[in-house]
Amino acid sequence: QVQLVESGGGSVQAGGSLRLSCTASLRTGSIYAMGWFRQAPEAPGKEREFVAVINSDGSYTYYADSVKGRFTISRDNGKNTVYLEMNSLKPWDSAVYYCASGPDVRSVGHNSWGQGTQVIVSA
Repeated sequence: QVQLVESGGGSVQAGGSLRLSCTASLRTGSIYAMGWFRQAPEAPGKEREFVAVINSDGSYTYYADSVKGRFTISRDNGKNTVYLEMNSLKPWDSAVYYCASGPDVRSVGHNSWGQGTQVIVSA
């Protein structure tokens, strides 16, 4: 089973930018669809919120309405890495961001999950 490790989280002021990375431990990570989810700290019991997904070769992406136009998901299969470029960040984007994989874009999360990386956006 592929293991996923996120990085790139941190603290930023509203309007700022961050880029998250998710690196797969095995080369086979490049054959999976990948996605980003998030969970706000004040909602630990709630389901993780979908953010964005990308298919295995990067030709298809899909975003949650709340991040469309501000976030960009991409991947570099040569580096076994998926990225989430986040611009125009808002305080309500604050959350722990998780990377996940799946056999296709509709089932991202069915294979592996990363441990999460925290993003804090201050007003």
